[in-house]
Amino acid sequence: MTNLKKIMVANRGEIALRIMRTIKKLGIKTVAVYSEPDQNALHVRFADEAVCLGEAASSKSYLNMDKIIAEALSLGVDGIHPGYGFLSENAIFAEKVEAAGITFIGPNPDSITLMGSKLAAKECVKKYDIPMVPGTDQAIDDIPAAKKIAKEIGFPILIKASAGGGGKGMRVVENEAEFEEQMTRAISEAVSAFGDGSVFIEKYVGSPRHIEVQVLGDKHGNIVHLFERECSIQRRHQKVIEEAPSGILTPEIRKKIGEAAVKVAKSCNYVGAGTVEFLLDENLNFYFLEMNTRLQVEHPVTEYITGVDLVEQQIKVAQGEVLAFKQEDLKIKGHAMELRVYAEDPLNDFLPSTGTITKYERPEGEGIRLDDAYESGMDIPIYYDPMIAKLVTYGSTRNEAIQKMKEAISQYKIEGFFTTLPFGHFVMDHPAFISADFDTHFVKKYFSKEQAQAWQKGKAEQAALLAFAYWNAANKKVVVPEMGDSKWKTR
Repeated sequence: MTNLKKIMVANRGEIALRIMRTIKKLGIKTVAVYSEPDQNALHVRFADEAVCLGEAASSKSYLNMDKIIAEALSLGVDGIHPGYGFLSENAIFAEKVEAAGITFIGPNPDSITLMGSKLAAKECVKKYDIPMVPGTDQAIDDIPAAKKIAKEIGFPILIKASAGGGGKGMRVVENEAEFEEQMTRAISEAVSAFGDGSVFIEKYVGSPRHIEVQVLGDKHGNIVHLFERECSIQRRHQKVIEEAPSGILTPEIRKKIGEAAVKVAKSCNYVGAGTVEFLLDENLNFYFLEMNTRLQVEHPVTEYITGVDLVEQQIKVAQGEVLAFKQEDLKIKGHAMELRVYAEDPLNDFLPSTGTITKYERPEGEGIRLDDAYESGMDIPIYYDPMIAKLVTYGSTRNEAIQKMKEAISQYKIEGFFTTLPFGHFVMDHPAFISADFDTHFVKKYFSKEQAQAWQKGKAEQAALLAFAYWNAANKKVVVPEMGDSKWKTR
């Protein structure tokens, strides 16, 4: 078993800071990396040591594998945690780290490679009889042949990049007439985003929910799941709001989907924390989508309902420790919500809205967690992901978690640009969300500039009515003057 003494976090921002908090809690030294624009970032100031990787461009800093490893060796680092994004799912990076004699805090390179291809992943889990959406078993770039397959599956269909993620290289095709154009676009986008034009075709589920299951495996063959997360509130196929557990799964389906996730992890001898993603249709049938071989942005909601620090578990597993708990030891307690606070304008198609933070006040209180890395006066850089923070709330029930989120959003003050905070409040107020009757088309169905403005107007009118009612009630009270020395005689 290895006892790590110094860990480099090969990432930036809120996730670097969050990981380092757990590392320090374990009594291990921390090393931060940063690009030139990030030299005064909070994760840099928090670390025991920090090293500049280079210029702003990710390719010259956070994606510079050789530079990261060279700096780690020079500082005596014995473990590297990649966080999420950047190099977290890069098998070559994992191989290079291990080859340098440094522990990679994540899965083995073979698992990353296998699950990094959606087609290879589907082939891998086939023998476990896990439900999958009807579609092609291999990549295809022959447009006439692809059109024939699409007709056999039946429209609407979904074209997806095999190496894809974040909604890139993905096209919904409603009918045969638009197939060729959408196929060409999907291939082109896949090449541009991933350097790989491989695409596959599958049946498009009309009203899907995005359900993912957290798994955790050690180096001794033990794998458990830590229940599911509901991730259906999305924009441009990317998550904005997540919760745990799902508001609609029955205990029976929860057990089946959890067991299926464990089978997926076993199929690739998975080690560490990972997430198995499923599509859930309107009849609560679930289908395997893919596996993310890293820590997820939304991991805090799982930590809340299970009481398990996932980063701590990643480090212990990397050191060779056996999982300290079994599946039957894990129970769901309460409910948690997460809002990704992006520097985006929800009323302008969620386009980036960067700038300088002129006011920054964090929400506080029981059941409120904020994973962030900013403060007033700092700039939101244009070079990286626009996420400012993860705002997470916890309650004994789903409704309590929703109310707590509304309270936290109201307390959280960010000025200088637009954010997704008002969108989060809109969702928490919406009847479809409150009743858990929604799918991945929530934004398309319910959120537009006009709908948002009507909601804001309603909130303003409600506030005005409450203020008037309070004033009116106050003025109707009988005011009893102080009598002082009364002239009335007593008997």
